[in-house]
Amino acid sequence: MSEESRRTPTPDELREKVERTRDELGHTVEALAAKADVKAQAKEKTAAVKEQAAEKAALATDQIREKAEQAAQLVKDRTPDPVLEKTAQAAAQVRESTARAGRYAADKTPDPLLEKAGQAATFARANRTPIIAGGVLIAAFLLVRRSRGNR
Repeated sequence: MSEESRRTPTPDELREKVERTRDELGHTVEALAAKADVKAQAKEKTAAVKEQAAEKAALATDQIREKAEQAAQLVKDRTPDPVLEKTAQAAAQVRESTARAGRYAADKTPDPLLEKAGQAATFARANRTPIIAGGVLIAAFLLVRRSRGNR
């Protein structure tokens, strides 16, 4: 053994070595804690899966939209012009009749009732998701009830 390896370390050297060891131990503990944090890992995995699902949904939506446009164009191409013209005229007449009926109803409806209807429409627009969810729940309930009644 050399003389240097046999010498006793000074207090400053010992403090420095202890500090280095503490730092290394702290890093090791942090790494182990990160590996043991199942909740954080699950959140990261969930976020990644959500992102992949959103990308796939966007891709599928684009593909469906493209197919629908192709089908619409195919129908339009194969439909004779006189039928297209009659369809356009019928659609214009329906729009005109609907507008006339709407004006008539607005003219004949009392103002307080129009205000209430406007408030209800505003509320419905602001709360679409809960209203749709409620409608789906009611429909599911009725379907289950109907299927049990048939048994």
